[in-house]
Parts: sequence; structure tokens; C-alpha cells
Amino acid sequence: MKRVCRSFVILFSLLFVLGSCSEQKDDYLYYAKRFTDSQIKHDPQLWMADGVQKPKWDYTQGLIAKAVTTAYIATGDTAYLNYVRDFADYFIEEDGSIKTYKKSDYNIDRVNGGSFLYVYYSICPEPRIAAAIDTLYCQLLTHPRTTEGGFWHKKIYPWQMWLDGLYMAEPFYCQYAATHGLQEAFDDIQLQFETIDRHTYDSLSGLNYHGWDESKEQTWANKETGCSANFWGRSMGWYVMAMVDVLDNMPEDHPAYQSIKSMLQRSATNLLRYQDEDTHLWYQVLNEQEREGNYIESTCSAIFCYTFAKGANKGYLPESFRAEAEKIFDGIIKNLVIENADGTLSLIHCCSVAGLGGKQQRDGSFEYYISEPQRNDDPKGIGPLILAAIELSDKR
Repeated sequence: MKRVCRSFVILFSLLFVLGSCSEQKDDYLYYAKRFTDSQIKHDPQLWMADGVQKPKWDYTQGLIAKAVTTAYIATGDTAYLNYVRDFADYFIEEDGSIKTYKKSDYNIDRVNGGSFLYVYYSICPEPRIAAAIDTLYCQLLTHPRTTEGGFWHKKIYPWQMWLDGLYMAEPFYCQYAATHGLQEAFDDIQLQFETIDRHTYDSLSGLNYHGWDESKEQTWANKETGCSANFWGRSMGWYVMAMVDVLDNMPEDHPAYQSIKSMLQRSATNLLRYQDEDTHLWYQVLNEQEREGNYIESTCSAIFCYTFAKGANKGYLPESFRAEAEKIFDGIIKNLVIENADGTLSLIHCCSVAGLGGKQQRDGSFEYYISEPQRNDDPKGIGPLILAAIELSDKR
């Protein structure tokens, strides 16, 4: 009996050690699950993400859907797939039309609402999902453009390109082009990146301004360059995230591949100049760390974490960016994550929204960016954070 007990203790100890090693090894996957579980508990229906009061097809819900679907692939947890399936079933009709979506609005954000559809279709290959992808692609065929061919951000924002817009359209566009063999689309995607970079890149700071108005008529636009006045963290985040996602489907022998890869490497390297030394995170206005009112902002930090991790994993960025991503993730957990009484996790200090012009007459000033409200669990931070955790895990 003693021998049996001793054997059991030895076996239990071995299993405990192995389990501890496994838990440590899969620490990132643990956080991916914690944040995904928290998201589902906070918003029992996916359409509720972003604090909306009624169902709406938009990029924030699409980003959460993509992150949760990716978490399903990494973990096999069917609750995650069901969460996204309920969302897709509500919005997507049998003919591929999408509830609440209007092509005539020519809002580039709405295209990105379908960013999850490709990975979802790989799991649930229903004809209506493929038709919905076609529905969104059709918007790009007639979407208004600048005289140089760049997509307007929205019909209500004429002649304007924002960094955000590159993420809203190009990864979806590039995957569609790769799926359907549309070689001319790769040229167009290259044009989008090179056009906005040519107009918004500031060689002194190494960063890109949030927006550019070709007409130079907007009150926020510099009358000589057409650029907005500041370097907003999340807009720069969308820009580099667009690059790292586009490269997945851009043919390596197309000139756009090296062009976009070079822009990504330049941007990622320059971003390190503005990283907070203590937390390894970034501020709301990237280059104004010491200015009163500026704050370490969650969503851009999560996006940079994802971009660095994926870029290093895929070879788009040097291997050293993997270690940078690990530091960023650790900084987020230590400084920007709290545990709630119900056991869920929350991401704090998220800028809820920021833009240029419009009815609010947003002037793009430093004072404007820091005045926008902060909130917890913004999907623009939660989505990238889940994706970053999976990129850093062994289940990527």
C-alpha cells in the first residue's frame, strides 16, 4: 500500500510539474481565453460590442468576430464559434445581403465589418457567407476616390484619406483578390498605401499624420499639405495592422509586397522611439508623452502588440520584434488590465472614439484627442489583444 501511495505521489508530482510547465508555456493562450470569455460575458450578443443599443453592421463588431473565431480555432471551444455564428445568422441573409448595411453610404468602415467572414467561411462554408463577401467587395468597385485613386474615408468625408481607412478596406480587399485571382487589385492596393504614405508621412518624427484632405478645405487640414495636425496612436495602429494583415495575401513577387513590407518595417522601428520606457506602451498622442493630459492608451498598445508579434512570426519584421511584443503584452497585463468582481477581465484606458471634422467639427488638435472619453473594454482594444495573445501562444 505504501508503495502504491508513494507511486501515486510521484505520479501526481510529475503531473503537477508538467501541468505547471504547460500552463506557463500556454500563458498567452490562457489570457486569450480569459479575454474571450470576458467579452462574451460582458456582451452576451456579439452585436452589443461597442456599447451599441441595437444591431449594427460595423467594423468594431467585425473585429470582435474575427478575434473570437480565431480563438475558437486556437482552443476548440464551441461556445466561441456559437457566439460568432449567432451574429452571422442574424445579419447575413440567404442571398448574401446584410442587415443594416447600405452600400450607398460608401462608408469604408462597413467593409471591414466583414473582416471575419473569410476565416468564418473556412469553418462554415455556406453559400450565403460567400455571397456576403461579394456584397462588400462590390462597394469597392464604385467607392469614391481622390484624383490619385485613393479611397475616400466616407462619402460624407469627401476627398479625405485617413490612416484608419487602410485597415478598413485593404486586408479584406487583398484577401478577395488572392481568393479570386484579381491581379489588378494588387496594383490598386499598392496605390492605396503609397498614396496615403506619400501625403501623411513626416520624415522628422518618422510617423504618419492621422488624415489628409486633398481639397485642403477642411478646417483641420494644413493649407499647404492637407494633413491633420497630430499623430494619433490608434490611427497609426490601424495603419501598421493593415500592413501586417495585407502581407498575408499579397504575392511575394508583386512589387506591393516589398513596398508595404518596407513601410511596415520603417513604421515599426520608428514607433519604438515613442514607447514608454517603464511600461513599454504608447500614449494617446504618440509624440507628446510629457504633455499634461496625455495618457497611456490601451487600444493602440494592443494593436502594436499584435502587429509586432505577427510581423515577427511571419517574417515581415525582424525576429527582435517578437520580444518587443512580449514586453508590450506584459505591460498591458500589469498596467491596463483589472479583474472584476464577477471574475471577468477588463481593459482600461481605452479611447472610445476619435476622428476629424464631421458634425462635431473635430479639429485634430492635441486638446481634442485627449478630450475624447476613455472607457473599459473597447472592442478596438479587446479584439487586437485576443489576436495578440494567440500570436504569442503556441496555438497560432
